[in-house]
Amino acid sequence: MNKQDVIDFFDRLAPDWDADMIRNDDIISRILDAAGVRPGVDVLDVACGTGVLFPDYLQRSVGSLTGVDISPEMAKIAQAKFPQVKVFCADVEETDFGRKFDCIVIYNAFPHFPEPRRLIAGLSDMLKVGGILTVAHGMSREEIDHHHEGAASKVSVGLMHEDDLAAIFAEHLTVTAKISNDRMYVVCGKK
Repeated sequence: MNKQDVIDFFDRLAPDWDADMIRNDDIISRILDAAGVRPGVDVLDVACGTGVLFPDYLQRSVGSLTGVDISPEMAKIAQAKFPQVKVFCADVEETDFGRKFDCIVIYNAFPHFPEPRRLIAGLSDMLKVGGILTVAHGMSREEIDHHHEGAASKVSVGLMHEDDLAAIFAEHLTVTAKISNDRMYVVCGKK
């Protein structure tokens, strides 16, 4: 998978992203509970897109919220919608934020990272002691893979089995959640 292809793909989708979004507030709430998102924590939203989860974090009175997305168009929309949030247009794997975070969340984006082991290692280093890294999807693994079979096949890899992802997490973190059912996919690890 070529990163420029990922950028181009999401730049094309950015203008209609919010209109095409399907949300399940109950699932998002459960994911953010597992991720440790609560008042006062410092959150990094990886592949934040147009800021889909920003309102959810802000409603939970987080201490600080930082978003990062490799797509300039996605980052531009997120920043315009939420001027109070620091949004970076950058490759998270090559960015030094100059700080550590209590919660790092990758929501509905993990299959677009071609090297999961490298990504998890890098993000684990960005966590504060006691911080939680979360990879989550608001659909089942099978639904995500089916969703990516079409136009997104060039910019995504299959969503790995939750046991395999938990094993990668365990190289750096203590696995605190592993859920894969017909409604969601969540793996969390605590530093």
